[in-house]
Amino acid sequence: MSSAILVKRIDPKGKDDSLEELEELALSAGYEVAGRVTQVRTPDKAYSVGRGKAEEIASLADELHPDKVIFDDRLSAVQIYNLSKLCKVEVIDRFNLILEIFALRARTREAKLQVELANLIYERPKARMKVTLAKRGEQPGFKGLGRYQADIYESEITGKIAKIQAELDIIRKRQGQTRRQRKERGFDMVALAGYTNAGKSTLMNALTGEPVVMKDQLFTTLVPTTRLLELDGRRTLLTDTVGFIKDLPHFMVEAFRSTLEEIYQADLIVLVVDASEPAEAVLDKLVTCHDTMWKEIGPVPVITALNKCDKADPAELRRTKDAIAHLAPHPVMISAKTCEGLDELQLLMSRYLPRWTCTVVTLPSTEEGISLLSWLHEAAIVRGVEYGVDEAGRPCIRASVDVRETVLRKLEQRLSRMPPACTAPG
Repeated sequence: MSSAILVKRIDPKGKDDSLEELEELALSAGYEVAGRVTQVRTPDKAYSVGRGKAEEIASLADELHPDKVIFDDRLSAVQIYNLSKLCKVEVIDRFNLILEIFALRARTREAKLQVELANLIYERPKARMKVTLAKRGEQPGFKGLGRYQADIYESEITGKIAKIQAELDIIRKRQGQTRRQRKERGFDMVALAGYTNAGKSTLMNALTGEPVVMKDQLFTTLVPTTRLLELDGRRTLLTDTVGFIKDLPHFMVEAFRSTLEEIYQADLIVLVVDASEPAEAVLDKLVTCHDTMWKEIGPVPVITALNKCDKADPAELRRTKDAIAHLAPHPVMISAKTCEGLDELQLLMSRYLPRWTCTVVTLPSTEEGISLLSWLHEAAIVRGVEYGVDEAGRPCIRASVDVRETVLRKLEQRLSRMPPACTAPG
């Protein structure tokens, strides 16, 4: 197992002084934590931490022989170069670590493209500086770059980015078409969103009864997984999505846009929160979730589900509900593990799904009419069917249905192409 030293520079005005999340990320990437170093100070241009602290890290690296030194702070190319040279070991930051995890978990073509795109977008602003620094003498993390001229290297990155973006655009269009077809067939779309490791995959399993990979680690889900869920007679597609994480840079959100579209285009979002953590941590993570998705989702209803309530201390849970009241005034308490509160959650989901139209459809009593009735049984909720005659005395079928607007429009189109014997919905 690879080992790493974890480093965090704590902003004097900041509140976050914990290495816990960075440690979880390191473990998820397959590193054993060999040492931990923190320092409270403003950023240093050369090393992020102070020169003295950087030398302390170098001494620790010389003693422990880690495979990498991982900083929680975002590092510039100059800082990475200086630290790598001083520590004589590869130095990466939090975002490189997240990309390593994504690369380890990527199984589909889409996921692999998204990881490569994020890596290239992250690399491009540093390209010229990295080439210049690499020519001074190869350091860990800079191998082989010295043979490139800066403009050639930067041009190659730009070309690769354009090529990957074009392929991902094709995937996005195909996925968008699939979503439209599902809605035309009467499916409601519900997305499970939330901070990474909040229990979304466990909740998916509990609601649908179908197995989805779940582990107690960050970023188990990279590619959305969709399962069928019946809610009050309505066929709903429930999608488990990639988890959010704090300080995720804009370029990573953009790189994974095709994945996040499953959230942005949903009819309803269930925002899953780990309620077993302290109130301050729950609030911080909920704020991260809102910041990541709020500008994109539009007027889509959001249900906040406080998960893992079976593990939460009752007094701390009350503090949590008070702390998040301005973001989630009416959260639902659940435990995906014990199934506590899932009935209430499903009732809320049914209540906030898009309204359906109640109407009576008149169809001809022909082979075409029977075929359309069969389609309605799949795309809508058929409350009742009567066989009789229309005003002209022709045999007809009257179906009382609950139907979403997209399906109703599709129905009207199909009726308009039928012989004049049938009438439109009335």
